[in-house]
Amino acid sequence: MRQNEAVPTFTDEYGVPIVYYAWPVDHPRALVQLVHGVGEHAQRYREVARALNAAGYSVYADDHRGHGETGMRQHGGDSGRLGTLGPGGLRAAVAAVHGFSTVIRQTVAQQAEPGQPSVPLVLVGHSWGSFMAQMIVNEYPDDYQAVVLTGTAYRWPGYLNSGDLNARHKHLGTTGAEWLSRDPAVAAAFVADPLTTSVPLAKLFGLRDAARILGRPARRLPAGLPLLIQVGGDDPVGGERSARKLTESYTRRSGLTDVRLIVYPGARHEVFNETNRDQVLADLVGWLDSRLPAAVQPDPAEDSLDD
Repeated sequence: MRQNEAVPTFTDEYGVPIVYYAWPVDHPRALVQLVHGVGEHAQRYREVARALNAAGYSVYADDHRGHGETGMRQHGGDSGRLGTLGPGGLRAAVAAVHGFSTVIRQTVAQQAEPGQPSVPLVLVGHSWGSFMAQMIVNEYPDDYQAVVLTGTAYRWPGYLNSGDLNARHKHLGTTGAEWLSRDPAVAAAFVADPLTTSVPLAKLFGLRDAARILGRPARRLPAGLPLLIQVGGDDPVGGERSARKLTESYTRRSGLTDVRLIVYPGARHEVFNETNRDQVLADLVGWLDSRLPAAVQPDPAEDSLDD
């Protein structure tokens, strides 16, 4: 697994530099765009990128508006403002994530050899990132060859928890982040991370932008778009009931014919950081492998003929 030595950026439509990270492999099976959740940052997905790299996938992830290194630069190094999206709010944040998809494709195309076929792009969104992914797929479904939603929910009142996410887990520890995972080290690392914040989404975004998260899958999406949903059965954001409603909506309302839901009993919100993380990652890779053909490797004999 290799990462860019210099951390690159692209500039969104409001002039905000967006920091992103790349973990490329040679001759990737597909490109995976990871979309992180609220209050966190892309570097928390290094192990996910490592597992995907090992399976032949190149991985790209940005620090969203107001988050991680993007947020630190955006807010002049004031970590107390992490999570605040800035001008344009949620709409600008969503647009920047979709814009990053274009950056990924352009970057890979510039590095490709002449005549090399385009590489599929997979959108993988977690939590708030999964909500943004849902919004993006509603508008630009043809831009992606597969979609994965983790820690997700049906974005509708009654199915999406807007209250205290740690309420039923607070007796398990003192960090306030016990709802993230059954692994106590995950909560401890989250609160110790200088680039994370536990401020609730509604307070970070304001009531108007928080309300904009609500919505449903669009009607008549491309039927063949593969969609995987992975959630913990003990996830307070939505959980199994909400995920099943989302699955039903993508099937009946959107018309998707390849939708798979995996619920991990007892797992909490961050399935990639759960005690059964190896199984979660294996399920993700297996699902991707079954839907995306392996990249054609160059023939060494042909290369030697060119010498």
